[in-house]
Amino acid sequence: MMKKITIGLVAHVDAGKTTLSEALLYQAGDLRKWGRVDAGDAFLDPEKLEKQRGITIFSHLAHLAKDGIQFNLIDTPGHIDFAAQTEASLSVLDYVILVVSANSGITSYTKVLWDLFAKYELPVFIFVNKTDLAYDKDKLLQDLQENLSQNCLDFTDQKDLYENLATADEALLDKYLATGKLDDEDISRLIKQRKVMPVYFGSALKLQGTQELMAGMARFCQAEEGGDDFSGQVYKISHDPKGERLTWLKITAGKLQNRMELVDGEKINQIRIYNANKFETVNQAIAGEVVALTGLKHTYPGQGINQEDAPQASLIPTLRYRLKPLNMDVHTAIDKLALLKDEEPQLHLTWSEALQEIQLEIMGQIQLEILQQELQDRFGLEVAFDEGGVLYKETITRKIEAVGHFEPLRHYSEVHFLLEPAPRGSGVILANECSLEVLANNWQQQIMTALASKEHLGVLTGYPLTDVKITLIGGRASNVHTVGGDFREATYRGVRQGLMELKVRKACQLLEPWYKFKLHLPQTLLGRAMNDIQKMHGEFSEPIMLGDSVVLEGQAPVSEMRDYASEVRNYSHGQGQIEYSLAQYQPCHNAEEIIEQMAYNPVADFDNTPNSVFCSHGAGHTVTWDQVPEAAQFPYQYPLD
Repeated sequence: MMKKITIGLVAHVDAGKTTLSEALLYQAGDLRKWGRVDAGDAFLDPEKLEKQRGITIFSHLAHLAKDGIQFNLIDTPGHIDFAAQTEASLSVLDYVILVVSANSGITSYTKVLWDLFAKYELPVFIFVNKTDLAYDKDKLLQDLQENLSQNCLDFTDQKDLYENLATADEALLDKYLATGKLDDEDISRLIKQRKVMPVYFGSALKLQGTQELMAGMARFCQAEEGGDDFSGQVYKISHDPKGERLTWLKITAGKLQNRMELVDGEKINQIRIYNANKFETVNQAIAGEVVALTGLKHTYPGQGINQEDAPQASLIPTLRYRLKPLNMDVHTAIDKLALLKDEEPQLHLTWSEALQEIQLEIMGQIQLEILQQELQDRFGLEVAFDEGGVLYKETITRKIEAVGHFEPLRHYSEVHFLLEPAPRGSGVILANECSLEVLANNWQQQIMTALASKEHLGVLTGYPLTDVKITLIGGRASNVHTVGGDFREATYRGVRQGLMELKVRKACQLLEPWYKFKLHLPQTLLGRAMNDIQKMHGEFSEPIMLGDSVVLEGQAPVSEMRDYASEVRNYSHGQGQIEYSLAQYQPCHNAEEIIEQMAYNPVADFDNTPNSVFCSHGAGHTVTWDQVPEAAQFPYQYPLD
């Protein structure tokens, strides 16, 4: 049986990634005509928007065979605005080909991708592209080793290769010293364990080095051995031209058959094997295949079927915009947008009832322009976007016990949580330390489900809560009056009550996203750039002098830096270039100003009330959040100070 291996082509924009995919398919005999990105006829950029823009916007699948191996080839977007699609694809890859441009070297986004490969434990092959142009091979290899890994080794130079390979593993070094050689199986294991990253050099445009790259992958890639029971990993949701919903999935073990029941009682209608935008239907597929399924309505990117979900995404939107329909009413537009929300959950398309507006979160300006055109082409929806704001978040700086109570007539529930700060970038962490002697398991499960099903908002501005651990530590139920839904109400009120207590104690904190940047400039403009970054409340490291030019790396708030790229182009007359990638959320540099602008009243946010409901004299009545601890008359494990 032919081995099946899924590889992804990943790169910074303009590194030549799609050109490489075309070259590989052409040389393998899977393409009769070799397409070009700039000509708009690339096999793996089949969408209208991709042809117009000359960039990959969506991840695409193709297949090629080499030396008895079937490679599923996933070409991913290169522009950072579409990085969420790239990251989603990583969860189904066996190996990744990182494409690096010989004339650009390692960019800040390349480092972001490298960190993602580590997160998903992906073995990496590196193809240094565009070597038909002037470049310094030794300097590029040094750049890879210093900025990515010392174990990026040149596989095109056999002179010292085996000796360098042996030093990557102590046991292999002993074998090499004893025998003077290494087997392919030894090298395959080093690559699979991420102890070695093979580097190949060439020009995809000139069909140079591409055969060597593919031969190396066929020689050293190992197929995963799955079990007999079916499992799979979803990485993408899309809709075909007829509106059929497609669930893109890699089969990680077992066998998939048509009409098989997968999720929530839903059965597969079709199993499709895609090659770019063309497909064939099959009755079954086996482990290692990447397929698109019809008939499933409740799947989502990152979902594991009979296995764990993919890790939580690292690359998240940082900009928030208001979407205004121009040629239809808001509620009709919302129905149209439901398909897009299904395909791209990272956009966080939401309807704000209080503001009567559609909101979305995106990565950058290019994504916004593409989205506007996509809505027009697919749905006939003309839209405008208000000047977007930055997506702030909120966290807490100390722990507190929170309580929520819901007791209208003939209902009863009470919950106690411990809210405490969590590490930066960890999101909202949920835990349960409640004894079954205090609260029955079924009630605890309802509480934990309610916690997980809601995006919890902060009380300073109403932006999402992050970097907080919420632990269930206690609660009460009634054998007579507690019914389904009671604990959901008490849960939401409890979290908000604790946040209000922290707000009074000045222990709530507003966070803002920061960009990492890498700025290339003529040396004469260095002073101007450093002054700009300081005005933006940013920070930078020691400048790197490269002849008449300079590289300045650092971090700055997104709110200050989002339009700086055009400013750089203007003051440098096109000679300057800046690269961005998301760093992390940090305390907001102008928090008081933002909080005042938002004028958010958490008590008036009735969908997220911090108040509780108690019953007395046969009727339910509201108790304000600050009076809830006294009204609950429940012994606190973490007394309020």
